[in-house]
Amino acid sequence: MTRQLVLASHNAGKLRELQSLFDPGVQHLQLLSPQGLGLSEPDEPFHTFIENALHKARQASAATGLPALADDSGLAVVALVGAPGVHSATYAGAVKAEPGQAREALRQRQDAANIARLLRELQSLEASAPAATDRRARFVCTLVALRSAQDPEPLVAQGRWEGEILQQPRGQGGFGYDPVMWIPEAAATVAELGHEAKNSLSHRARAAAALREQMRAVWGWELGWA
Repeated sequence: MTRQLVLASHNAGKLRELQSLFDPGVQHLQLLSPQGLGLSEPDEPFHTFIENALHKARQASAATGLPALADDSGLAVVALVGAPGVHSATYAGAVKAEPGQAREALRQRQDAANIARLLRELQSLEASAPAATDRRARFVCTLVALRSAQDPEPLVAQGRWEGEILQQPRGQGGFGYDPVMWIPEAAATVAELGHEAKNSLSHRARAAAALREQMRAVWGWELGWA
């Protein structure tokens, strides 16, 4: 039996990543894109990852009548007191689409603008206090799963991935801030890691592992993982 969850995100990279983390063979669980179901991009009106994830999951489940999975994640930089945080996706302000531009091309432009602002802000801090600027950062992922929009017992899992922000982007893989997030244990940026390595180490991988266990223990869903 293949169960279905609608993912409350139009981010194609996030859909692929989460599908591979929950069930890469799509034998037990299929994540559905809300875009494919005719839903608009969910809003993120709150100031914390958990509030936004719960809000998006309820929206997606209410609109489709299906169980829903929502991810709210972002980058928290020590020197910026946790920013960009929940504003990570549009840190540089929303980039406007060019005529005929595909969604993923627009997202890549947005990512580049966000990275540019992040590096400018850290460089500005370093110009005034080079020894005091702390480039340590963490990726944070909060996952929420609901059986229905009225589910009184949402499943919640959180994962964190520690690193530091480089001076310049490195690597071509991943998305978002991956090219500037250096992982000391891997001696590489997230964008330089292969798909399998990222999915075994990332904040989203850690949150997904915890949520899979909750799905098994609370919902009785067996997803084919040991």
